[in-house]
Amino acid sequence: MMEPNVNCLAIATEEGPFMPTEIGRLITAMVTPFDADGQVDYEQAKRLASALVDSGSDGLVVTGTTGEGPALSMEEKARLYGEVKDAIGSRGAVIAGTSDNNTTASIELSREAEQVGADALLLTVPAYNKPPQEGLFQHFRALAECTNLPGMLYNVPSRTSLNMTNDTTVRLSQIENIIGIKEASSDPVQIAKVIRDTPDDFRVWSGNDDETFPIMSMGGYGVVSVAAHLIGNQIKQMMGLILEGDVEAAGAEHLRLLDMFKGLFIVSNPIPVKYGLNTVGFDVGNPRLPLVPPDSRTAEQLDELLDRYDIDINAPAD
Repeated sequence: MMEPNVNCLAIATEEGPFMPTEIGRLITAMVTPFDADGQVDYEQAKRLASALVDSGSDGLVVTGTTGEGPALSMEEKARLYGEVKDAIGSRGAVIAGTSDNNTTASIELSREAEQVGADALLLTVPAYNKPPQEGLFQHFRALAECTNLPGMLYNVPSRTSLNMTNDTTVRLSQIENIIGIKEASSDPVQIAKVIRDTPDDFRVWSGNDDETFPIMSMGGYGVVSVAAHLIGNQIKQMMGLILEGDVEAAGAEHLRLLDMFKGLFIVSNPIPVKYGLNTVGFDVGNPRLPLVPPDSRTAEQLDELLDRYDIDINAPAD
């Protein structure tokens, strides 16, 4: 086991200067498919990854929240990074969700992700420990120093019970291979200050589908999306309208897609999106405990929602 306070700076620089990787504007937080026995279905994960890239995704977060990372073993995670990268190759980026509230274990998994071909890391604010802001800074700095991969920070207070302040994010933005943040604080002032006060090449992705329009409209870069499992091309079209300066048309698309954005969170993510994928013919199985499939009332609501939208992803042929 690596010592918790080891200085990894030499490791991160031994292969030469850090070169940032383009990981895209529309990133899907990919679900993890399970088979009927509850085991990871790696073949279906590869099919899903390819289908997501074909329906608009520039990159995929693997074993994040939507990928049920807390329910997966370290071995399952590392294998998924390699299998998904083999499936999509250079067509899309793999962003590996490697961090939790154990800094040492997060470093080890991050280095495994690098070895199997991941393009970047998703670095989530630790849950449960509730470190102070200085602890967050040192945690993320240690992770960045121990890998050559670019890191995307992830601030999601609704799940971690801890907000990383804009001041801490700005401080972390000075670290060379921390290239951006997935911001899911839902605090528009905090997010605006991050966009304003970080370097021009530091990117801010919306962490919530329903906030992509306002965040990108004030200079954010993109979104890490759940809804892109089902309507990826449509989200990409909305983003394109923002980038072209057609705010009125982009706003109309945002309003049209809003019910899907919100409806996929009527119960804990990824329960609804897994149900949706299964319903449209892309078998990803049930969630792992402690998550469960939706009850009959929730399933009816999701069926009604899915009937209202065209679905972009193509289910694999039998």
